[in-house]
Amino acid sequence: MGFRKFINDPVHGFITINDPLIFEIISHPWVQRLRRINQMAMSYLVYPGAVHSRFHHALGAYHLMGNALHELKQKGISISEEEEQAAKIAILLHDVGHGPFSHALESILVKDLEHEAISLMIMHALNEQFNGKLTMAIEIFKGSYSKKFLHQLISGQLDVDRMDYLTRDSFFSGVIEGSIGCDRILKMLTVHEGSLMVEEKGIYSIENFLVARRLMYWQVYQHKTVLSAEMTLVKILERAIWLFNNGDREISASNGLGNLLFNRKSQFDNHFLEMFCGLDDSDVMSEIKRWKSHKDSVIALLSDAILNRNLLKLRMQNEPISAEEINYKKTELALALDLKPEDANFLVFTGIAENSLYNLNDEKINILYKDGAVRDISKVDAPLIHQNLSQPVKKFYISFYKTQKKPS
Repeated sequence: MGFRKFINDPVHGFITINDPLIFEIISHPWVQRLRRINQMAMSYLVYPGAVHSRFHHALGAYHLMGNALHELKQKGISISEEEEQAAKIAILLHDVGHGPFSHALESILVKDLEHEAISLMIMHALNEQFNGKLTMAIEIFKGSYSKKFLHQLISGQLDVDRMDYLTRDSFFSGVIEGSIGCDRILKMLTVHEGSLMVEEKGIYSIENFLVARRLMYWQVYQHKTVLSAEMTLVKILERAIWLFNNGDREISASNGLGNLLFNRKSQFDNHFLEMFCGLDDSDVMSEIKRWKSHKDSVIALLSDAILNRNLLKLRMQNEPISAEEINYKKTELALALDLKPEDANFLVFTGIAENSLYNLNDEKINILYKDGAVRDISKVDAPLIHQNLSQPVKKFYISFYKTQKKPS
């Protein structure tokens, strides 16, 4: 009997690991670290059940990749055992470059380097450790492998990454609007002229998938309280950096987080990669617990806001926030808390939340008709996903610390 391991997943049921190399990769400390990184960052402050990890998602995406490849092979698409293994490894490691709290802190922990680039760096490092056995997986991940559809299953507007996170995030948050029919979508996939497409009878399932994604973005991922919490998290680290740059060495007496946060280098080298791969959510939270008692009132206040869910107020609107309102809020807050004007910048801030139902500039979702015609999903007969709905929705927000609480 061959190698087989089973993992009981609450979303997909039993996930089978039948490849010793893949099991070794899953067992690697850099992959196991994903158990300690929350998939939905601070969403648990709104949806208490949303505490699943990046590790859950990686395994789920791996499972869906296996199902997708099985369906394509059943339709006569040529996929070798080596290509199947490589595609599974690529999707398993697609998010391994996420740092603590995932997207929420992506821009501050590692400047000018997105998680996909770090994932690729980690894959190259693992490839050395595994004696070149990840070479094809890296080519598929980068999109340089000859079979384009394998990369499209990993990164595209209809990839197994999105299929899993929508299904999983909907399940754990309890937001049923995000529910999609993964199994039906996978059965409708096909390959035409080397590209991944969807059979004509899968149109409605794809439209449901896109609408569910839009609903999840505004109801969960960009929920105003979630956005407030995640931006507060960013402001805590920005304040810590500001204090360090202004001579506060107490702030730098930290765990491994401080090594990355305060010792900025122009190049993200292998030494920094090692440090990065040692960090997870617990490192950030332990520092926030320490900073809650810091002598600096701003970082102490922000840290308390996260720990005790005394979050900053956030208001969204369709028009940009006026400069007059921003200045008024900062002046009011500085007077109320006896702060310097520059300190108020960390407690009053603005931003933009944006999402599109279907991005016409990204890789298209093409529908293959029975007569051989190919049409973009936005151009099918009587489309739900038409040109107007494809335009991004942009909302402007202002977030500020509440100086007065409502009476109980």
